[in-house]
Amino acid sequence: MSMITERPASNPAGHPARAVEGTVARRDVRGVISAYVALTKPRIVELLLVTTVPAMMLADGGLPSLWLMAVVLIGGSLAAGAASVLNCYIDRDIDQLMRRTKRRPLPAHTVSPRNALIFGLVLAAVSIALMAAFTNLLAAGLTLAAIAYYDLVYTLWLKRSTPTNTFWGGACGAAPVLIGWAAVTGSLAPAAWGLFAVVFFWQMPHFYPLAMKYKDDYARAGIPMLPVVASTRRVNAEILIFAWLTVLTSLAVWPLGLSAIYGVPTLVVGAIFVVEAHRLCRRATRGEAVKPMRLFHWSTTYLTIVFVAVALDALI
Repeated sequence: MSMITERPASNPAGHPARAVEGTVARRDVRGVISAYVALTKPRIVELLLVTTVPAMMLADGGLPSLWLMAVVLIGGSLAAGAASVLNCYIDRDIDQLMRRTKRRPLPAHTVSPRNALIFGLVLAAVSIALMAAFTNLLAAGLTLAAIAYYDLVYTLWLKRSTPTNTFWGGACGAAPVLIGWAAVTGSLAPAAWGLFAVVFFWQMPHFYPLAMKYKDDYARAGIPMLPVVASTRRVNAEILIFAWLTVLTSLAVWPLGLSAIYGVPTLVVGAIFVVEAHRLCRRATRGEAVKPMRLFHWSTTYLTIVFVAVALDALI
């Protein structure tokens, strides 16, 4: 039998047990911090910020003040994080049934439901207060509305009751465009609503492939996502309709104060986006391996390029 021992030489004070306890304590602290960060779904926050900053730049006609951008980015990140934390709190019963989500902090019992609820509410309060104090009431009101709609209307009601949940929930993901614009101008212009529509329509061809991949998970949890309850033909039709609407809406924004710096790359990546959507649907119709995550990942690239083009157009 072998035995592993701690070497006292590694601890000048001569207390190897304390060194081990300190290491474990530090690991525990890092684990707890990581769990709370995971509740905010950082990857979603990043994607929302990709749309917020270019919208602010277009509203300003250039580069807004760094102070205002910092406030909106911090407030927006806190708001998106709050919405995600509260979403995790509400969905903790179904998250433990799905392979994709069972390792999240609440089903894994890394964070207690009570602490998650308090954390989410504090983040929401701080984000709204920050926006109200340093931007304007319209931006703060839109921030509050986005959090409330996502958690109380979408997560608590629509997600569990209707296969059109992704459509009706799309307003939440598109709200940062309006919030960023309102923070700069105190109002909402046609271009702001146009960019809002781009993100709104984009969410169906972006999320349906993910729902296709995890169809069994959603079925096990009793969540009526469209690929769970509808035919392949219906899912294909919605992916194609909304992919085309996304691209056409992005082109309709072109004359609203944007130049070819925006229009040309948007046209190119839009064509690729539609081709990828048709490829997925064609494979699904033929009963072939559809590889839905290809469209899922490309849709993220598409949206990023479109909004980078918005930012470059505003600067140049």
